[in-house]
Amino acid sequence: MHGLAFDISHSLAGGLVLVSFMMLYQDRLTSLLNVFALHALMLSAAVAWQALIQNAPHLYVTAAIALLFKAIIIPVALRRIVYKLGIHRDIETVVGIGPTMLAGMGLVALSLALMLRVTADADALAREDLAFALSVVLLGLLFMVTRRNAVSQVVGFMSLENGLILAAAGAKGMPLVVEISVAFSVLIAFIVIGIVLFRIRERFDSVDVSQLDVSRGERT
Repeated sequence: MHGLAFDISHSLAGGLVLVSFMMLYQDRLTSLLNVFALHALMLSAAVAWQALIQNAPHLYVTAAIALLFKAIIIPVALRRIVYKLGIHRDIETVVGIGPTMLAGMGLVALSLALMLRVTADADALAREDLAFALSVVLLGLLFMVTRRNAVSQVVGFMSLENGLILAAAGAKGMPLVVEISVAFSVLIAFIVIGIVLFRIRERFDSVDVSQLDVSRGERT
């Protein structure tokens, strides 16, 4: 049973990393939002499995929050924002998809090498989950810095936070009150980001964040 628990946990966490690579590959906003919903769904399944094998009922709440907010509410809200703002459906990138994917593979290798070495004395299940969680966080950061569209950067931020949740669940979780606080903080951050998106679109007729640098240059 322990071997089966390890294999399923390993597969779910690894699947989350795989979906992060799928996000890096997307060049259309609608496809990106669909993949992000899948990312949140994988996170929910991974956390729910951790709740089962750790006998930690409060993690079911975390899984339900991830499923409700990140797999359903936030993707739907982002689609409506894209529609209302009339945002161009292509995602502007700083570098090409190929170099980005190669950089992502390097970050995953770095995460595995670092975490497996640092957590040598920890439980084997926690070691694997922490290594995959760090990979998801770094891939989320990579996504944010290689995309110029503000909506895609919001998605990168949310995927990064998914990695932090996976790490907390794999490391025997965190108190329920903290999980709920984090969930509401993310929701509030999303609302604020939505308002900022509308303001950027209204001011620059675009959601390309490079326009902010242009505006700053004009003022100086």
